Amino acid sequence: MAKVFEINDLRFRYPKGTFDVINSISFSVEEGSIFGLLGPSGAGKSTTQKILCKLLSDYSGSIKYFGRDLKDYNKSFYENVGVGFEMPVHFNKLTAMENLKYFANLYKKNINYEELLAKLGLYEARNQMVGEFSKGMKVRLNFVRALLNDPQVLFLDEPTAGLDPKNAMVLKNLIREYKQAGKTIFITTHLMGDVEQLCDNVVFMNKGVITETSTVRDLKMKYGKKEVRLEYHEKNNLVTEVFPLEGLGKNEDFLKRIKVNSIETIHSGETTLEDIFIKVTGEGHHE
Repeated sequence: MAKVFEINDLRFRYPKGTFDVINSISFSVEEGSIFGLLGPSGAGKSTTQKILCKLLSDYSGSIKYFGRDLKDYNKSFYENVGVGFEMPVHFNKLTAMENLKYFANLYKKNINYEELLAKLGLYEARNQMVGEFSKGMKVRLNFVRALLNDPQVLFLDEPTAGLDPKNAMVLKNLIREYKQAGKTIFITTHLMGDVEQLCDNVVFMNKGVITETSTVRDLKMKYGKKEVRLEYHEKNNLVTEVFPLEGLGKNEDFLKRIKVNSIETIHSGETTLEDIFIKVTGEGHHE
């Protein structure tokens, strides 16, 4: 697959800043993938996203977008890019439809956003003023707005924050559909559940530098424990026993337990992404 972004030795310092908030990072994003940029608050995630969206330009290093220097693109760049910021900005005194019509007019092409409103459970509220919307409704409307121009690349910042589990799952299913259509999604988030369910590749950042680059599966294999935890009933007691994963099929004690005892649960020693987050960033899980 083609590389949507190729970032090499990217550095950025805000005006009047005393240090680089992004300090020599390099990574690439493949077309048709869901890419996660992760890290604690202040890690440099949002700044990196703003640079890739061409909202910040005074950086050093190289960024190629589909093989061409990002700085060479003019405003036409935004025709194929969609952005959903964490803090939705809407016209509160306009209805949902009026908001979408206004922003749709900024692009040459549009999706059927009424259909998308229906999928996200907002169609019945389409003629309601956005100022009357709940936070979750505004988040969902923000997602519709990000897709208005049927972008080739979609940037999402904390896309499910503030959503109940049902609406979060609807939105994540739409993100998966978007990927299946060959589009590329760039996600920044604190929610490790979203990362595990959605992302193909991830980069962890902390204090402006990259601390880990991998796939979710490889991270779990790298940081997970090579063991199996078995819970079983024995003489009216619930017993927990841990067995090494290596040679498990020939482990006589393990085989005896699963043949003779009533098994309650069995789990491999996978480390959660929450734990991996702490290990690779060296910090707790902050909002």
